[in-house]
Amino acid sequence: MSDPRYAKLAKLLVEYSCELKKGENVFIDVADIPEAMAIELVRAARKVGANPIVETRHSRLVRELVKGTTDSHAKLTRDVELYRMKKVQAYIAIRGAENTSELSDVPPKVMQAYSKTMRPVLNYRVNKTRWVVLRWPTPSMAQAANMSTESFEDFYFDVCTFNYGRMAKAMKPLAKRMTKARKVHLKGPGTDLVFSIKGMPAIACAGDRNIPDGEVFSCPVKTTANGVIQFNTPTLYAGTKFENVKLELKDGKVFRATSNNTKRLNEILNTDAGARYIGEFSLGVNPFVMNPMCDILFDEKIAGSLHFTPGQAYEECDNGNRSAVHWDMVLIQRKEWGGGEVWFDGELVRKDGLFLPKDLKPLNPRNLKKV
Repeated sequence: MSDPRYAKLAKLLVEYSCELKKGENVFIDVADIPEAMAIELVRAARKVGANPIVETRHSRLVRELVKGTTDSHAKLTRDVELYRMKKVQAYIAIRGAENTSELSDVPPKVMQAYSKTMRPVLNYRVNKTRWVVLRWPTPSMAQAANMSTESFEDFYFDVCTFNYGRMAKAMKPLAKRMTKARKVHLKGPGTDLVFSIKGMPAIACAGDRNIPDGEVFSCPVKTTANGVIQFNTPTLYAGTKFENVKLELKDGKVFRATSNNTKRLNEILNTDAGARYIGEFSLGVNPFVMNPMCDILFDEKIAGSLHFTPGQAYEECDNGNRSAVHWDMVLIQRKEWGGGEVWFDGELVRKDGLFLPKDLKPLNPRNLKKV
């Protein structure tokens, strides 16, 4: 028997996140999740008259394929994946790997080469389809969140089926302010960073890209970031966990990067020329996601957080930076995490994780939970 929450989530992903319509094609890309959920996605797509195609993956098999990849294998994989992606108007991906470090023993050079080769598939999906990606709740995620498996599952379905339409309305004033802003100044323990977002759009994300969602993002003008930023949440990239990441930037480029694994950190930032420039700046506002669990689809939405992203910029908010890397690094600025400030053009807009201007106060956790 299928859990009724599966059908509710599938309906949200198909009808709200991807806005699927009759006659459209959707690629349902799932890994290590219950078959019942994939079936509900197929049914939801067909209910609106869309044509679903399904790929079921397994994380251990993916590891084996990537670990032994060659140039010819990676190019073949890219060509097949890109051909399929160009046949659809929407993309839904759910990942449920029990071991988030499955790729940790893939040699760095192999992982970097494979990522570079596969980048056109990701770029096409992000820029040319209506897409949404999410994790599937697992015991390891529950453990990372310091919750029981059952409690985490309840939390997961509550936050993933939140009323994102109402959240979208509350985000509009912030998106408007970010679009008009020129200079951003970030302050906090170990952080003093300035950069320009002049001329850049601001994109409000409320369930139409990631689930859970809750961020408004922009992008620094490529050569404008100067100063230092110290992140206070763990970050997982290519199967390796990093803590206490600190980036120092001059004229937009990361010239010094340190962490608990400084060598591996710099190996990733040396993937290509664009990996040391910034491709995204975003403010997280989800009132139900309060603490990190080393899962970026949750952590980047934490209320009172921001993330700053070495690597590839999105075409819809483009500073021209190109890279095989897109690494969201999260800084929580709520008081209990050390506090911090966000300034737009000399105006303090958020202090210790709480928005101060009247038009932005509806985004504070206590108010946003009411929507």
